[in-house]
Amino acid sequence: MGEIVLAAKCTHVPTMLMSEQDGPVKGRRQPAIDGHLEIARRARALGADTAIICDTHWIINAGYHINANHRFQGLFTSNEFPQFIQNMPFDHQGNPALGDAIAAAARDMGVYTLSHHLDTLECEYGTLVPMHFMSREHHMKVVSIAAWCTVHSHDESRVIGQAIRKAVDESDAKVLLVASGSLSHKIWANRDYAANNGTFTISSEFNRQVDLHVLDMWQRGDHATFLRMLPDYAQFCCGEGAMHDTAMLYGALGWDSYTGKCEVVTPYFPSSGTGQTNVIFPVQ
Repeated sequence: MGEIVLAAKCTHVPTMLMSEQDGPVKGRRQPAIDGHLEIARRARALGADTAIICDTHWIINAGYHINANHRFQGLFTSNEFPQFIQNMPFDHQGNPALGDAIAAAARDMGVYTLSHHLDTLECEYGTLVPMHFMSREHHMKVVSIAAWCTVHSHDESRVIGQAIRKAVDESDAKVLLVASGSLSHKIWANRDYAANNGTFTISSEFNRQVDLHVLDMWQRGDHATFLRMLPDYAQFCCGEGAMHDTAMLYGALGWDSYTGKCEVVTPYFPSSGTGQTNVIFPVQ
């Protein structure tokens, strides 16, 4: 029997890569990098062999989609931020059988989901940035699930999470489950970015205060209350990908019956107007 051995909500900001390059960002994102390394170390200690990444940078407009290719290899340049992520090398094994099983389980539960084995279907940086750092500590197979869902409900994404749990439980895989996305996600307006030192600041004090409140709730294990506020939080604080990655995470962990007390492994930090962190969700 397989199992989800560890779960986490993770940042994937491009400035993590820039933090290791000469320039004004050098060293500034080390706490975020350290958080990824710590999550990978714990996944290794728990025997994880596969990382399932719910990726809020993979936009979809119909159905749900899983990249279940056998291998992901190449150089990645971001269409969104080509000045930040250029020619980033990646090479990860996939887990096609597990990706296919998640899609089949989701369809059985009534949510149309397709699993793809296509060399031309590229991973987005919501998958590649976390794996860029985590693979330094532990090499894992990768399954990427689209989580920037434009015409989907949180309830459907909850079912995707349940399908992840079912497929994993019925496999022989030990899984690290990652919700890859920010907390609030109101990026600075282009005209305001430079004037507000946008790379290192939050665009909304309201968003910061709600983000900090959410982290407090997660650390206290008050997830049932959080889930009641999730739709408003995603809307009014511009949650990345409408926070479908988070809905998937909770679906896999038991939704509002989940009571685990989370551990913040990277202190909250602003980036380009958004709120970022790395948080471990203990699996019950």
